[in-house]
Amino acid sequence: MDLNPAVKPESPSRWPAALGLALLASAAIAQDTDQRAPYVATPQEVVERMLALAGTRGEDFVIDLGSGDGRIVIAAAEKFGARGLGVEIEPELVAASRENARRAGVGGRVRFEQRDVLETDLSQATVVTIYLLPWLVDRLQPKLLHELAPGARIVAHAFPMKGWKPDRVERLRVARPRDRQTGESELYLWIVPAPARGTWRAEGWDLRVHQNYQEIEIEAIIDGRPQVVNQARLAGSEISFSAGEAFFRGRVEGRTIAGTLTRPSGTATITFARN
Repeated sequence: MDLNPAVKPESPSRWPAALGLALLASAAIAQDTDQRAPYVATPQEVVERMLALAGTRGEDFVIDLGSGDGRIVIAAAEKFGARGLGVEIEPELVAASRENARRAGVGGRVRFEQRDVLETDLSQATVVTIYLLPWLVDRLQPKLLHELAPGARIVAHAFPMKGWKPDRVERLRVARPRDRQTGESELYLWIVPAPARGTWRAEGWDLRVHQNYQEIEIEAIIDGRPQVVNQARLAGSEISFSAGEAFFRGRVEGRTIAGTLTRPSGTATITFARN
């Protein structure tokens, strides 16, 4: 399966059972329809857990798609020291977000823009947060994969992306759910994978990597002999696997995979080049 497979709208019969909630829970909606979902704010404990699940740090740039009153971006700055951008279509909510940021004392670290989420440049984000309707999540999925750098983290509230297995799922009990919300929130984390699919070669080594998002399988030939590969793992740009008595750990960087190869005789550096 392609790393970035084509995404088609999901049929209503396959939507989650919580669809009734979803129709009221979107914080933003694309501009190519006159339908607007009422704004329902994400509970504060969910906001903070989304950011913690993403491992948000001071060096991160957080983009919240459908930012509502700005609470996720403001929390990212106030509690995690990050910078951020909130994207929201409703001008009243954008104005409220700016005022909320000023009152929280983080106006210099965050900004809010009235914009279509589908037309937002995501390339600078290291963390993206989403609380949107399933059809809009579907449309965002290829954009997220193409624009975000490997290692960027995506956290969605309530609705997963289709076909892309989350790296982690958490269920959070909400002490005081808001109107139209249940007492439990489901959060999904994805780490954007590097494009590792293809054939790679180093002296004495030939690799063929099969990739489906972050899930990989590797075929290896070492000195002309096929070797069984185990524990193949890809997390962002970080890649590792074992083949025979050798264990490799390194990074996918464009047309090279560079790292260290550990054998019983010792550890050496090795660089694979894409064929």
